[in-house]
Amino acid sequence: MGCGVLRAARPRQWVKNVLVVAAPAAAGELVSRHTALRLGIVFLLFTAAASAVYLINDARDADADRAHPVKCRRPVAAGEVPVPVAYGTGAVLAFGAVVAGAVLCTPMTAALLAAYLAMQLAYCLRLKHVLVVDLAVVTTGFVMRAMIGGVALGIPLSRWFLITTGFGALFMVSAKRYSEAVQMAGRKGETRVLLTEYTTGYLRFVWQLAAGVAVLGYCLWALEHTGTWRQLSMIAFILAVLRYAVFADRGAAGAPEDVVLRDRPLAVIGAVWTAMYGMAVADL
Repeated sequence: MGCGVLRAARPRQWVKNVLVVAAPAAAGELVSRHTALRLGIVFLLFTAAASAVYLINDARDADADRAHPVKCRRPVAAGEVPVPVAYGTGAVLAFGAVVAGAVLCTPMTAALLAAYLAMQLAYCLRLKHVLVVDLAVVTTGFVMRAMIGGVALGIPLSRWFLITTGFGALFMVSAKRYSEAVQMAGRKGETRVLLTEYTTGYLRFVWQLAAGVAVLGYCLWALEHTGTWRQLSMIAFILAVLRYAVFADRGAAGAPEDVVLRDRPLAVIGAVWTAMYGMAVADL
């Protein structure tokens, strides 16, 4: 059962929590041992909080997941992890993350973790059934990941950072919904009711709009600075968005972590962007 609980915590999703380094990286604050240690702690705390939400969500949706062609293999839906165990483990992880955030980091870190948990639990209970609001909540979860590193280290968050992060997250979230809608078309009994209420045309509009705003926000941020590398990084950023949009357009962006980790050209573009951004930070 222990392995089932671990799988229910979705280790593959933990890569999303690397976003905790986003704000310190944007501010060029990744060089000290103190920063690295604090970010490592924040990464673990957010991972625990996110895993708590996954466990509680799977426990609540166990019956519905059994009717889904893919989700039926989740440990709770498959009966490998009893529903009470999933609830109990999730509650312990949630409580532990908030308390540890207050003790090991700052009160604001604990408050942000608590807000994330409250929002995500509201999503599990009700908000995921409300059109548009469900997209906003999932997007906000990504933004909170990106914010918490800055909050834990007392780094101010610029408006361009928040705009680019927010709309970049909305791009990936709506592309995921679009892909799910395409793949589950005509199979209403096998997916959540809300997904069938979105039209693919609407979801396509959302991810295209979000991609455009994310690119605009990044470019405006880069052009505010005189550094050549920072401005050149716009090219890699735009190429990354365009490459990801290929999968979104095909309806194959249902698992963002798979797209990011398995597509070699996207990985190369990401490495080039990282190198360019690293050179920009070094010039500060």
